[in-house]
Amino acid sequence: MEKTLEYFLKLNYPFNIKPDLDDGGYIAEFPDLRYCVGTGDTVDEAIDDAMIAKEEWLKTAYEHNLTIPEPASSDEFNGRVTLRLPKSLHRNIIETAKMEGVSANQFLLHLISLGMGNKPTGIQTRRLKRPT
Repeated sequence: MEKTLEYFLKLNYPFNIKPDLDDGGYIAEFPDLRYCVGTGDTVDEAIDDAMIAKEEWLKTAYEHNLTIPEPASSDEFNGRVTLRLPKSLHRNIIETAKMEGVSANQFLLHLISLGMGNKPTGIQTRRLKRPT
């Protein structure tokens, strides 16, 4: 069954809001719709502009028979990550988290956030001991 334009217009595409560091104001962007963004002096204006841009993006893609992606599944991003660590690194993480008075999960989230360029969370990071 071919999907209609109305089908795509009714889909709930997630968007991200970020400050526009170059021009001021805010940028609202749809990760699933390449180059589909809206801007505004306020968050609400950026969202309103993005909704107009989304509708135009979908109409143009549909009219030109371009592939229109559906929104990414939220099941794909459930907030859970499983990984294996060397025992020595696991021990260092647990010990450092205990010294900071936080859980290992909170400590790892802090380290990942720092690595991704986010602001520090207030947890003091220490250089982990190398295994001997």
